[in-house]
Amino acid sequence: MANHNHHSHVDCIRLVPIFNHLNDEQMHLIAQSAHEVQYVKNELLFRFGDKDDTLYIINNGRVRIYSLSESGREQTIRILHPGDFMGEVAILQTESYHSNYAEAISETSICRIHKKNLDQYLDRYPEIMRRILSDITKRLQLSEKQTVQVSTEPVEARIIDFLSENVEDEKNHTYVTLPMSKKDLATYLGTTPETISRKFSSLEERGLIKRHTQKCVEIFDLDALLFVSS
Repeated sequence: MANHNHHSHVDCIRLVPIFNHLNDEQMHLIAQSAHEVQYVKNELLFRFGDKDDTLYIINNGRVRIYSLSESGREQTIRILHPGDFMGEVAILQTESYHSNYAEAISETSICRIHKKNLDQYLDRYPEIMRRILSDITKRLQLSEKQTVQVSTEPVEARIIDFLSENVEDEKNHTYVTLPMSKKDLATYLGTTPETISRKFSSLEERGLIKRHTQKCVEIFDLDALLFVSS
């Protein structure tokens, strides 16, 4: 169960691009309204239909946002990492409810700021709103790209694109830690876990990647890998 031992957490505020332009005094002011909450792996932060009146900032860990179809099939929408936030709809609308589910996919620490507290900061520091809108715009562009990929690109190209976006350094000999399970990756890329396994095996047989563990993938030559998908 979540540990709701709340306390202010300025480091969490500093992590987020929408706040990191503020000076220390302003950050400390916002941090007074932030409450840190710990979630265990697989615990839900919110469900479909819950009131959406809080900004959630990922401090440590990872969170998966997913929807459920009428048949009960999960569709992963995105994975949030430290510094990411969700609940921005609460900022833009007066009465809103969550349309998805949010689940901690590892032990996770979240900073939460209630809408009523956030509203007063937005009036005082309008740059925050500009940055929130900028983040939402980027997210929409990513969502559109994902929709186009699923409908037009071969699965292998989608996998390669995903791997290249998650590389951990820019050298040509690099590693990727997959941020989700094979099942979640399959729903995220609009395919099946079996197809993901086949495509990974194919890339491995061609000497482009090596799977060290379920989550760790080594890319031997990023340029060569990207060339395959072009």
